[in-house]
Amino acid sequence: MKVCIYGAGAIGGWIGAQLAQQGCSLSAVARGATLEALQQNGLVLLQGGQEIRASLVARENPAELGVQDLVIVAVKAPAMADVARRIGPLLGSDTVVLTAMNGVPWWFLQGFGGALAGTHLDAVDPGGVIAQHIPAAHIVGGVVHASCSVDVPGVIRHHFGNGLILGEPGGADTARVQALTALLVQAGFNATVSPQIQKDVWYKLWGNMTLNPISAFTGATTDVILDDPLVRGFVSSVMLEAKAIGERMGIPIAQTPEDRHAVTRKLGAFRTSMLQDVDAGKPVELDALVTAVRELGQLTGVQTPFTDALLGLSRLHAAGLGLYPKA
Repeated sequence: MKVCIYGAGAIGGWIGAQLAQQGCSLSAVARGATLEALQQNGLVLLQGGQEIRASLVARENPAELGVQDLVIVAVKAPAMADVARRIGPLLGSDTVVLTAMNGVPWWFLQGFGGALAGTHLDAVDPGGVIAQHIPAAHIVGGVVHASCSVDVPGVIRHHFGNGLILGEPGGADTARVQALTALLVQAGFNATVSPQIQKDVWYKLWGNMTLNPISAFTGATTDVILDDPLVRGFVSSVMLEAKAIGERMGIPIAQTPEDRHAVTRKLGAFRTSMLQDVDAGKPVELDALVTAVRELGQLTGVQTPFTDALLGLSRLHAAGLGLYPKA
């Protein structure tokens, strides 16, 4: 099976290294220091006290890799439009594109959402560039429940979590999603199929749409954020708005914000991915995590004053650092 990782960072590298151990023919699209490291040393995964080395072909130009059976897209949302413009040479008629990204994806309302089904989300796909270049028929949605980091380019460290949830955007139980899940289970992942992947996307978003941006503009870890009762109350208010939006789209969340806070507290002094991006001077994923929620609130008729405040503060901070376009 020919598998290409588009975005050989923490999550993409983690998945790719383990698939290579199952005999998959692995390749990666990369640039700069990551490309150089992969070409010289291959892909290294540090996991469970072991060092897993995976050989692969790494190129900057996707056309040099050719058509793949599976393309795993594991980039940050701000990079997705550029990926879409370049991904074409990897796609054949039966290629599966598995998205392993944070936040609301561009395909969120494809085959889902009742009256909103098929609606374009400008927050995550301005002008429809992504949808134009990656036909919906290729997409299998993925939700990752794991923490990984990049020690140095090409060297990935797995911290905790092993969950991968897969699902067709339209909810069908297809042979391809079953086969892909079976492959991932064989590779050692706790992979499952969801009958409604949007619900899993929304549940994960419900926790990180607040703590990610708040940590980014305060520099605080998640435990410090939740220990402040005023900030925790603000977080809960944003979550209640998102919960109401989900209910109107048919993806209710049974938990209360305090239930979710209790789960998050178990992570301890956790540095969110967005805080890590700010520290590294990388563009932040505000649109996929917050702007898209605001847009869905407008589409469903849910007022979002707390989400609006979170977005305004977050983008003001990020724009000042040159990590987000100025409003």
